[in-house]
Amino acid sequence: QQQALLQAMRAVLAPLADLAVAQGLPYADAEEAWRRAFVEAAQRAQAAQGQPAQRAVSRIAAATGINRREVTRLTQAEPLPPIHGRASMASQVLTRWVSDPAWSVAGKPRTLPRQGEDSFETLARSVTQDVHPRTVLDELVRLKLARWDTDTDAVSLLEEAFTPHGDLLDMLSFLGTNVSDHLQAAVGNVLSPQPQHFEQAVFAQGLPASAAEDLRVLARRHWKALMAEAVPLLEAGLRDAAAQREQGQAPEVTHRVRLGLFTYHDPGETPASETSVQDGGAVRRRAAKRD
Repeated sequence: QQQALLQAMRAVLAPLADLAVAQGLPYADAEEAWRRAFVEAAQRAQAAQGQPAQRAVSRIAAATGINRREVTRLTQAEPLPPIHGRASMASQVLTRWVSDPAWSVAGKPRTLPRQGEDSFETLARSVTQDVHPRTVLDELVRLKLARWDTDTDAVSLLEEAFTPHGDLLDMLSFLGTNVSDHLQAAVGNVLSPQPQHFEQAVFAQGLPASAAEDLRVLARRHWKALMAEAVPLLEAGLRDAAAQREQGQAPEVTHRVRLGLFTYHDPGETPASETSVQDGGAVRRRAAKRD
């Protein structure tokens, strides 16, 4: 089991190592983050087991293999900010624009006048009253997600998914939150007697590039339909929780959820160990893990 775990970890860490090397992050800094993650995992495990605070450093050292001096240093370090933050106003407005039929024509987000009735300002104010619509528009334009035609004073979407091109900090933030939650779901399914999270994939090797592009188009189409159903469902849940709070009632349970979909392709060769199964475009389906 430990050998299989190490193989899985190497597969997970390889892309992170590529990113670290590409961005010039030294190994020592990455190692420090990894050590801290181990110590924090051991702390969470002890808390879940109701372990007392006495001899916590010794127990963490025994569980992780990190010496007691290092454990003491890491447990006394300043806590890091949480990885999960609120969605930006720009992402919330874009999501409403894409998913709400009121802002679409024939399933496509409408080009909107910037001001006036049924305008971008109306859309932005339907999401928030705290941020001025012009501020939201400037952010969408900056992220190259929307275009403001000053001649016609109209606003149109350039992208139907919130992927901020060219903004490295935002892109790294998305990487951290999305991949972290995906791994949390996968790890939770491995550690739980009964799988708790939906996680499945279909994959194939030995395909032409055109087939990979067809799959990408298919995924974008289904993601748009899925988001159109999911966003109203989530918004209804938020409204119910807000109504309960206004009535002085605490919501029964507070959950944080993330629903994602991705595609990946590369021009890599088919591994020799899988040639007989994969060549010719044969498809292997990962076992479903359902809620």
